[in-house]
Order: sequence, then C-alpha cells, then structure tokens
Amino acid sequence: MTFPHALVVRAEEAEHVALPHGGGFHLLVDASGTGGVLGANRLVLGEGADGARPHYHAVSWELFHVFDGTVDFLLDDRMTSVGAGGLVAVPPGMPHAFGAAPGTGADLLVVLTPGIERFDYFRALGRIQHGLEPFETLLPEQERYDVHFLDPAVWQAARARPPRR
Repeated sequence: MTFPHALVVRAEEAEHVALPHGGGFHLLVDASGTGGVLGANRLVLGEGADGARPHYHAVSWELFHVFDGTVDFLLDDRMTSVGAGGLVAVPPGMPHAFGAAPGTGADLLVVLTPGIERFDYFRALGRIQHGLEPFETLLPEQERYDVHFLDPAVWQAARARPPRR
C-alpha cells in the first residue's frame, strides 16, 4: 500500500463531539483516511468521567497515550492507573475499560489499528451521553464498529477498588 502524501489533521479541522462532563472526542482520522491502517481520536474526559465501559475488540489493537491527568484502566480483571506521558496498548480480545481517575480529568490520544470506520460510533456515544438516544442502539452495531460490550458491573465494581500503580 502506497500513499501519495502524508496525512495532516490540524486541531481546528477535527470534528468535535461534545460530552456532558465537559470533555469530548476530537475525531482526527477514520480508517478510510489511512487505507484501513488506523483510526485516531483525542479524548478529553471531565473529572472522574468514564471513557468506555467494558468491551473488547475482536480485530484491532487499541493504543492509549495519556497527555494529561490520570486514567484508570481495567485490563482483563486488573486495575491500573497511568499518568501523563504513559501508554497502554490493548491487544485484540482483551476485555478493557477506562476512565479519568477520581479527582482528575484526562486528555488522551486513542489509536485503533487496523482501523475501523468508527466516527459514527463516537457521534452515537455523544448522543447517548447527552440522553438523546438509549445505549441499546449500539448493540446491533458491535460487529460493524469492532466494539463488543461486556457486563458494565465489572467496571463499576473495579472502579470502587483502589487501582494498582
């Protein structure tokens, strides 16, 4: 696969999907913009806000780079916290969830590779978080977005325990 030019996305060009906790998704590049190699977004989370409930990706790796704040991750059944400058790479099939640590917000880059067309997924999450549609509207789309949802009670219980550092 050869690309005739580099991809450049300036901050002001990225679509912003607002979230009710004051954060939001900055949609940087979808899979179609990289020939399916990757998709990327910047996610800003308000203080203690959940980023994603438990799920796994059947096809893709998901990489998280924390720019600012601290992010709590559930990786399989283990909680861990990662601060600014840290990186987490989750392989296909591994259950995971994440959110801003209590008392802090977070700013992170999220990259999925190989890329899946997911901008519509992030737009739907924005509508769901604002109460404009129910979460259940995403359930039939799990294969399409390579996001396979798991029991949210696992994440809720894990968030109640202190993470390992």
